[in-house]
Amino acid sequence: MTYLRPEFRHPQLPVNELGYSRKDYEGALSTLCAGCGHDSISAAVVQSMFEMSIEPHRVAKLSGIGCSSKTPTYFLGKSHGFNSVHGRMPSVVTGANMANRDLIYLGVSGDGDTASIGMGQFAHAVRRNLNMVYIVMNNGCYGLTKGQDSATADVGSCSKKGEPNKFEAIDLAGVALELGATFVARSFSGDKDQLVPLIKAAVSHRGFAFIDVISPCVTFNNNPGSTKGYEFVRDHLEATGTVDFVPMREEITACYPNQTSEEVTLHDGSVVHLCKMDDKLNVRSRNSAVERMKNYKDRGRILTGLLYMDPDSQDLHDSIDSSKKPLRQLGEKELCPGVAVLQNINDSLR
Repeated sequence: MTYLRPEFRHPQLPVNELGYSRKDYEGALSTLCAGCGHDSISAAVVQSMFEMSIEPHRVAKLSGIGCSSKTPTYFLGKSHGFNSVHGRMPSVVTGANMANRDLIYLGVSGDGDTASIGMGQFAHAVRRNLNMVYIVMNNGCYGLTKGQDSATADVGSCSKKGEPNKFEAIDLAGVALELGATFVARSFSGDKDQLVPLIKAAVSHRGFAFIDVISPCVTFNNNPGSTKGYEFVRDHLEATGTVDFVPMREEITACYPNQTSEEVTLHDGSVVHLCKMDDKLNVRSRNSAVERMKNYKDRGRILTGLLYMDPDSQDLHDSIDSSKKPLRQLGEKELCPGVAVLQNINDSLR
């Protein structure tokens, strides 16, 4: 059995502005279970990058350990990649980002990799507003070690083994909001129409862009008692509204009958359109996002879509006023300016 994709593709495949087809954004064949929600997220990443006409070599994809952290192998095969230690992906992204600020950083993690062993790393990446997209493929269980409940499993939820979870879940979107994330969204792996625009907006956002994606584990956590299974999520899903991402180069038009619409302009001039079904949510207000999420949770519903965005976000490089030139390109003269400069610094501290 081979896990390599066949080289042949239809010669008339559509191409983007760069002349790339979807083939150029694919990776190896997935070895995950058939029907795994993670594969749908990988497909959404491929579609997003293809439609945004981003060169694959401009992307660095990083992950930790877990089923979710295997997925970078399955998309953007021509991008930079690094599979790190369990829970330590944020540290690796931080170092890479400081060395080369010109790349687009896409971190992929799971509910165990982020909400348990990696929680401390996750918290500091958020509070520093590291310029990256952080996607959590959230299935509420540890799929690689036979389906134990993870820290995001809802209280009372039953996995395949049939025992209800006794502990309250960690809501990663809520944690991200409390820690100061400047872009927070939640989606469902089975809702490509919502997920693709959210990924596009996250890539265009300057700062820490967090997307919590409910992604059912078909092997261990897709039974009727699970709150992370396909059936439950589809029955309890409610969206903030219809999300549309409009690149700066396209004409911006909008027509939303009988509903409230809102536009948020990103740093590069791109626009996120939100046709709001929940007119009480203000996507520019962190408190509003927290309140609406709690309201829906109390009603047993799952709120998805764009929850919060700070259009004036300043990332880590802005905050520390780092070199505009990537550190990896700095030479000895710039890194070692000489004894006189060092003496001036020492004198200023006396």
